[in-house]
Amino acid sequence: MAQSPHTVRWGILATGFIAQSESTTTRLLTQWHAAAATTVFVRDLLCNPATRDVTDVAHKVVAVASSRSKESAAGFLDKVNLAPEGVKLYGSYDELVNDPDVDCVYVATPHSHHFQNAMLALQAGKNVLCEKAFTVTASQAKKLAAAAKEKNVFLMEAVWTRYFPLSIKIRELVKSGAIGTVYRVIADNSVGSDGPDGSLTFADEHRMVNVDLAGGALLDLGIYSLTWLFQILYHLQPEAEKETPQTLAAIQQYKTGADESTSVIVSFPGHKTQGIALTSLRVATNTDGKNSGGPAIKIQGTLGEIQVMGPAYRPTQYKIVKKDGDGQVEVVDCPIPVDRERRFGMGMFWEADEVARCLRDGKKESATLPLSESIVIMEVMEEALKQGSVKYPDVITTDVFDPKSPLNTGAR
Repeated sequence: MAQSPHTVRWGILATGFIAQSESTTTRLLTQWHAAAATTVFVRDLLCNPATRDVTDVAHKVVAVASSRSKESAAGFLDKVNLAPEGVKLYGSYDELVNDPDVDCVYVATPHSHHFQNAMLALQAGKNVLCEKAFTVTASQAKKLAAAAKEKNVFLMEAVWTRYFPLSIKIRELVKSGAIGTVYRVIADNSVGSDGPDGSLTFADEHRMVNVDLAGGALLDLGIYSLTWLFQILYHLQPEAEKETPQTLAAIQQYKTGADESTSVIVSFPGHKTQGIALTSLRVATNTDGKNSGGPAIKIQGTLGEIQVMGPAYRPTQYKIVKKDGDGQVEVVDCPIPVDRERRFGMGMFWEADEVARCLRDGKKESATLPLSESIVIMEVMEEALKQGSVKYPDVITTDVFDPKSPLNTGAR
């Protein structure tokens, strides 16, 4: 007799900021990080798992909350084509995190709000999937991890790229020695948003460049460049030999005080490896929209290299170039399955499946992205921003939880 899939009942925290993602692929590639991904995440949750050959887990959205009104939450249902039957609508985050029918809370606010919002859910005893960048500071990330342990609940940073079959296969190739010993990874995740007068195309209040919202290239875009560095150079290190990297950064600030172009070198001296993470709001990784400029990521080993075509956050093709390959290049396509009935499928369902399996198996974190690793990545980003003299307001950098914080209540 076939076993029923383990179904996770999701509560969606926030319908604003990232709920405004564009629906077409073209707009997503250029504005994904500016508006983030709630709409896409929820629409992916609604896709039939069978379309991606998944039968052991399933998902159901049972509650949606706006920090300001039920009407906003109701409007969100229309955006994602979700029938209102069986979905509770809340006009506050507090109501959502205290709903006994919610198994896991998806924190979908800007990263400026992540610490306060995720902590609100954790303190209510909820499992949490929190969007990237995990927090604004490493101290906040540590506090969240400690709270999850204290409350004995699950917590994971939502770096969806890690759970793509493409990423899993590339990690397996590197670990198997397919390209020899890897010594360097170069990754770029940039968007060309340069305006005609020297300003960027974003308004100064836009979350991409607004320091009040922890705006800037690194936390929004560069996190994916660092994801490729870390999932190869750090994650694959033997546990007994884990080495925290040294960090060297160069930052160009925008007029708002946020970083507009950032380059980070992470070095692991004990393993003789280096990674170069690049991100910019001025020039694009994919200049012509067709990847004519080459790969977004290069994983370089002694026997060859793996080239990953961009975008870094949603790749669908990689190439293997062997040192002794006589010019022959192996091209591997990894398309993202689409639910034809819903006419959607972007790839965020794989991270949701990981959460479901962890909850089913009683795990409190994901082995693919442990909390300790999220913390180390936050330490690197915090150090890079410090070296570039980027500063954010105290209200979004404090590691003191305040359930009545305006970041939790939506108060202006």
